[in-house]
Amino acid sequence: NSGGAGTMGYAVPAAMGAKAGMPQHTVWAIDGDGCFQMTNQELTTCALNNIPIKVAIINNGALGMVRQWQTLFYNQRYSNTVLHSGPEDVNPDAKGTRVPDFVKLSEAMGCVGLRCERPEDLDKVIAEANSINDRPVVVDFIVHEDAMVWPMVAAGTSNDEIMAARDVRPDFGDNEDD
Repeated sequence: NSGGAGTMGYAVPAAMGAKAGMPQHTVWAIDGDGCFQMTNQELTTCALNNIPIKVAIINNGALGMVRQWQTLFYNQRYSNTVLHSGPEDVNPDAKGTRVPDFVKLSEAMGCVGLRCERPEDLDKVIAEANSINDRPVVVDFIVHEDAMVWPMVAAGTSNDEIMAARDVRPDFGDNEDD
């Protein structure tokens, strides 16, 4: 990836190419919900051409990387990132109102659509997805809206200033104080 600069839409086409090139291997694309919307139409190509990739959507109900930057660098001034009809703290059922419904969208394109909403179901849902090899599978992994993606590189910094978590840099063993 681009170290946080946003290679939106890259995962699904890359997975298609990897699966076409090595059809005997299981290929997973890992995508955010916003990124997935850039190229999800390629699932139809996969379904029609027997390219049974697996797609994991990390779905926080927001344009996640934009929200992350707004959280970390813009004092939580959120603008145009919400992809659901109500906040979860006001409406606990908001998880089911994310737009679009990726399970239904995937099924409409000839794929299997699964959803995982609880950490305790993670292994079961991944095993189910891995057991399907005759068509593409999309798993909608629901995470909290404030879930963040790490590592990342902040704007105006170089890749050697990569952050592994909020205010945490990886230990590359190059600390001059040692």
